[in-house]
Amino acid sequence: MSGEKAFQILEKIFEPKHKEKIEKIKGYTIKYGTIKEENQIIDEVLVSYFKAPKSYTTENMCEINSHGGIVIVRKILDLCLKNGAELAEPGEFTKRAFLNGRIDLLQAESVIDIIDAKSEKEAKAGIKQLEGSLSKEIKEIKQEIMDVIVKLEVTIDYPEYDVEEVTKEELTTMLKKAKTKLKTLEKSFDDGKIIKEGIRTAIIGKPNAGKSSLLNAILKENRAIVTEYEGTTRDTIEEFITIDGIPLKLIDTAGIRNAKDEVEKIGIEKSKEIAKTADLIIAIFDSSSELTDEDKEILKIIKEKKSIILLNKTDLKPVITAQNEEFKNLEQNIIKISALKREGIEEVKEKIIKMFKLKEIELDNEIVITNLRHKNLISKAIKNIEKAEETIKNQMPIDIVSINIKDILENLNTITGEEVSEEIINEIFSKFCLGK
Repeated sequence: MSGEKAFQILEKIFEPKHKEKIEKIKGYTIKYGTIKEENQIIDEVLVSYFKAPKSYTTENMCEINSHGGIVIVRKILDLCLKNGAELAEPGEFTKRAFLNGRIDLLQAESVIDIIDAKSEKEAKAGIKQLEGSLSKEIKEIKQEIMDVIVKLEVTIDYPEYDVEEVTKEELTTMLKKAKTKLKTLEKSFDDGKIIKEGIRTAIIGKPNAGKSSLLNAILKENRAIVTEYEGTTRDTIEEFITIDGIPLKLIDTAGIRNAKDEVEKIGIEKSKEIAKTADLIIAIFDSSSELTDEDKEILKIIKEKKSIILLNKTDLKPVITAQNEEFKNLEQNIIKISALKREGIEEVKEKIIKMFKLKEIELDNEIVITNLRHKNLISKAIKNIEKAEETIKNQMPIDIVSINIKDILENLNTITGEEVSEEIINEIFSKFCLGK
């Protein structure tokens, strides 16, 4: 519980073994006792005390640690509500921490990033943001802009005073410096998107080429049904694995061929749509049989996409090889495998690491943008810098330049939450789970 009356409500339901006035209880302490309802013991518990302003929300807070189990937890929750507490909205504790000024909006958003992290690198990026690395960088850029705009405003508002005018060279230098820093942050989103969303990978091929066997081999478990019959996979199967700290979203698709029925036709169309939007396509071919029209259609699909070609079934006598005319100019991304015997799978993983330069993604000494909202606002700020630069170049009045610079500050303030609408705040915290 968090809020002005948190301790009052707690006292109505909690009986500590050694009773003590709330004023004398220190923050960051734990007391043992029982939760009671009309002198009937509900559970033995430990209660943690956090006193304002040194708490997560900066308000008085307490945490009741019970033995667990849905019946007991629900009973304790009902007792809290019965004695004056209200159920928290999604993300309400973090929202209060933000509204009470303990953290900024960037740090608040990092909490949900940490909770939802699908890989070690994503969690690490979230922790860095929670520690305030991105907030500090944005703050420094804002301060550099503010140092100039304050002088600019004095020049505009009080021309009669003998104050040093801001030169256009000074403005240009400041804008150039801010743009360089923001461009670096904007570019980091290329890596940030991979860290947060992973690499969306479609496995495509004709029926019985070995798509499902490949999925099972990569996952090291029998996730997909494998049979000798064609068209077993009618819909997509999606699974996550981690490669070098980055999530890989694997999508096993329906075999591409002339559909035998309406259901299979829908599955095949879905396969083609997924291939269009995938970050990576793994196209698998049966190397023990001649290339078919379906295989050639698959080669057309991957023509303009980042892709890896797998020649499967190397445990059988090969009929097609990497030297086939159809694979011309694709040799560097061709790997021989046996999905059934799980041979060549590590080579596939190494190829993905190399293609997406995963080993070059550095989090220790660099700030990486993982949030699309932040990236879009940084891009807007860069556009406003370019507008300001164009205004200076065109010899426009200094007050017009000032408007463009204020727009830059507004973009940056929206990132940190200093200038953000209630609607955006509510939308951000609605993504949180209860209890956070």
